Amino acid sequence: MTTKTEMKHLGNLSPAPGSNVKKKRLGRGPGSGLGKTAARGGKGQTARKGGGIRAGFEGGQTPLYRRLPKRGFTNPFRVEYNVVNISVLEKFDAGTKVTPEFLNEKGLLRNPANPVKVLGKGELKKKLTVAVHKVSATAKSAIEKAGGSVEVKEK
Repeated sequence: MTTKTEMKHLGNLSPAPGSNVKKKRLGRGPGSGLGKTAARGGKGQTARKGGGIRAGFEGGQTPLYRRLPKRGFTNPFRVEYNVVNISVLEKFDAGTKVTPEFLNEKGLLRNPANPVKVLGKGELKKKLTVAVHKVSATAKSAIEKAGGSVEVKEK
């Protein structure tokens, strides 16, 4: 290992301590401790190369995921929104045009591909132009009360 004062040259380079770990060499005789069965146990499916059972297999017994009843319904037309409260919009300067692109630049959207909905939690005192996909009635009244305007855009 090199000291702080010693310069690094090709001749005295060494890996960081603990970065080089020796590979386990299986099936190399009884003296290695990993001989005979090579840490695979006895005979059978799991001892074979490529062997093993899939996740959820219960030895032929009907697996749990098939024993339990199916419940519920997933709506294929559900729309997931990025939710932004008006308390978050209070951070921006007065006169700012708040768009989904602007909110994404500020890192406020979880998934930029999803539409944006503004909700009315919090207080807004600045005049802003908000152009998003959806706005709740509470948020719309709060934005307009502060002197701002609301534009609803299509996706």
